[in-house]
Amino acid sequence: MILLLDAHALIWYLADDASLSRAGRSAIQDPANDVLVSAATVWELGIKAALGKIDVREDLVEAVEEVGFSGVPVTLTDARAAAALPLHHRDPFDRMLVAQAQRLDAIVVTRARAFAAYDVHVLGA
Repeated sequence: MILLLDAHALIWYLADDASLSRAGRSAIQDPANDVLVSAATVWELGIKAALGKIDVREDLVEAVEEVGFSGVPVTLTDARAAAALPLHHRDPFDRMLVAQAQRLDAIVVTRARAFAAYDVHVLGA
């Protein structure tokens, strides 16, 4: 499987936080799965950290690489697809994850209910 982590799933996994579901943690740790982190997620976390809404490790990119996750750049195709999605949800970062999950045939690891409105597979974080 290909897993695409949303912001909270990533933070919880890296912090070994019990907030991450057992199913989510198990799937992320399964060596048969490819675990991806979108550049949009790193951007979102940086913005939220700058606003004081969340504490984010300063070495986030290095931590993602250390645990063996792969980064996913935001492509022009992703941007066009995210912009064309129905407006079920207005969060641009989540919309980008939907577009990328569709392109990559990935499962989004998230707790956000808004993803259910789109044509993507979700694994509860």
